[in-house]
Amino acid sequence: MPTGVGRLDDEDYPAITMGQAAQLLEVQPAFLRSLDAAGVLTPQRSGGGHRRYSRRQLELATRMRELFDQGMTLDAAARIVELQDQLDTARARIAELETELQATGAER
Repeated sequence: MPTGVGRLDDEDYPAITMGQAAQLLEVQPAFLRSLDAAGVLTPQRSGGGHRRYSRRQLELATRMRELFDQGMTLDAAARIVELQDQLDTARARIAELETELQATGAER
């Protein structure tokens, strides 16, 4: 586990404030609050209760924003992102199994 400044390289380290996140994503803070309220994106909270976002969370918010821009509802966008993630996981597993199968075939 990185410490100090090295934590900034961690995709899951909540280093970005809501204002910074909104600015980076070119959205209003209300957009981020709506993702939080819907349970799509749950930022960590600072000691004072302020939302803090990680790079991984900003990537998810970007994906959601792109789907909103295409006219999707919040529920539809969340479902699409969930299905995309499941498909990526399945594809990665298929690739692992194909590699194992090739290695097994080479041993015979």
